Amino acid sequence: MEVVYKKPKMLTDTPLHYCPGCTHGIVHKLIAQVLEELGKVDGAIGVVPVGCAVFGYKYFKCDVFEAAHGRAPATASAIRRVVNPDNIVFTYQGDGDLAAIGTAETVHSGTRGENLVIIFINNTTYGMTGGQMAPTTMPGQVTQTTPYGRDPKYAGYPIRVCEMMSTLTGVALAQRVAVDSVPHIREAKKAIRKAFENEKAEKGLSIIEVLSTCPTNWGMAPQEAMQFVKDKMSHYYPLGVYKDGAAGEDEQA
Repeated sequence: MEVVYKKPKMLTDTPLHYCPGCTHGIVHKLIAQVLEELGKVDGAIGVVPVGCAVFGYKYFKCDVFEAAHGRAPATASAIRRVVNPDNIVFTYQGDGDLAAIGTAETVHSGTRGENLVIIFINNTTYGMTGGQMAPTTMPGQVTQTTPYGRDPKYAGYPIRVCEMMSTLTGVALAQRVAVDSVPHIREAKKAIRKAFENEKAEKGLSIIEVLSTCPTNWGMAPQEAMQFVKDKMSHYYPLGVYKDGAAGEDEQA
């Protein structure tokens, strides 16, 4: 019988702890597939902080460091600077982690042009801790702490991370993708692959923002959550490449 699909060797057999309909597992698979294709399974080093991805060390067959909340880019920067240049270093972070308590670490890893990859999961909520408003919660969106919808007058406006990071000279790639459909999943894989290729070529920091679902905290069925990404999130957070080029190319003499 012909094998048309098989589980990436880089993923362990540990059952995923994510809620039904959560798309973290899809992104895990894409990272594993890309690192296998690049021949970097043994040389990969992941950094995961507090959040839904906190158990990343259970799922990836590579060295995975646990970082304090928001500090993954700082931890990854230190690792990147001391390990063998052939190693691949990446962070895997959610929006509450990366765009709230870790904003400074994220921004300054970009200003320094750290040669690493950031995989940023945007599901517009603090998924692990009960579904409070996150920096990416959209205007009017209901959360545990915005029961009447986020009102920018009181809660401010969301942070568009890719747009912000694209302004930094040390950032080589800033791209937003989604995993709500097969075509978008394929595009996400291409983006993740390019990010890791950038790291191999020492082009600077690459950040891939992935629009992801959180059916439990959104109060939706998995199918509804996928449609929400398509109909709502992708409009407020447009997919696309916001910057593509080696760090420093936009610097004027």
